[in-house]
Amino acid sequence: MRTSALPPLDLHAHIDTSVPVDDLAGLGAVIFAATRSLPEAARAVQRHDDRIIWGVGAHPGLARSHTGFDPNTFTQLIDHTPLVSEIGLDGRSRVPLENQQTTLRNVLDVLARTPRIASIHSYVACEQVLDELERSPAPGMVLHWWLGDPEQTARAVRLGCYFSVNASAARKTALLQTIPLDRVLTETDHPFGDRSSAQPLPGNVTAVEQTLARHHRTTPRDIRQTVWHNLAALVRDTRCATLLSRRVRSHLASLPPR
Repeated sequence: MRTSALPPLDLHAHIDTSVPVDDLAGLGAVIFAATRSLPEAARAVQRHDDRIIWGVGAHPGLARSHTGFDPNTFTQLIDHTPLVSEIGLDGRSRVPLENQQTTLRNVLDVLARTPRIASIHSYVACEQVLDELERSPAPGMVLHWWLGDPEQTARAVRLGCYFSVNASAARKTALLQTIPLDRVLTETDHPFGDRSSAQPLPGNVTAVEQTLARHHRTTPRDIRQTVWHNLAALVRDTRCATLLSRRVRSHLASLPPR
């Protein structure tokens, strides 16, 4: 498989678990799909999509995600997927921060023993999220739609974090200057983070690739290859390759050396 055949990579999107397999395959992208609660995740991991990686999530901003969270159920669900998404903290949520922290700590304690690629929400809670990641270090942490300041971003890099960038975040030049290219991944956060896109669809990261290419003075094709290399590093660090579909593993195997 040629590198030019690499599909778009969307590290964070929200997709209804009832959408037919063929409809999602028609998007032509590899998509890491977030769920917001364990019941939703239980439905998602029963699917068989070779282009969609379904996550196990407990969204910090939703009360039901915390009241319905059980560490044992979470542990059982991640046996079926390499992805934990969406988790984290939300500083604007009505859910008490203490409740959010309890759920996140339970999740991170499991991930310290059983690493997975994890997509982390940190809206108005960047410092608190980094505190939790430092408390329970684990590989595979991806800060989704990160808006931290330069000092916080540097701390996140030291902690080994990656960053998934959507169209909104990609317009923040000062932010892009603080994120190393070998830690960058592309995302849509559909249907929330791609509202300004000409075609807001899961997997449509074209605008993000173009913006990153201009910023780094390279081509969108090179950005896509870099993003896939970064995903490959996450897969190696978390040792979760066997949980990926054969199609996704073949894309990773097609990558040339950096």
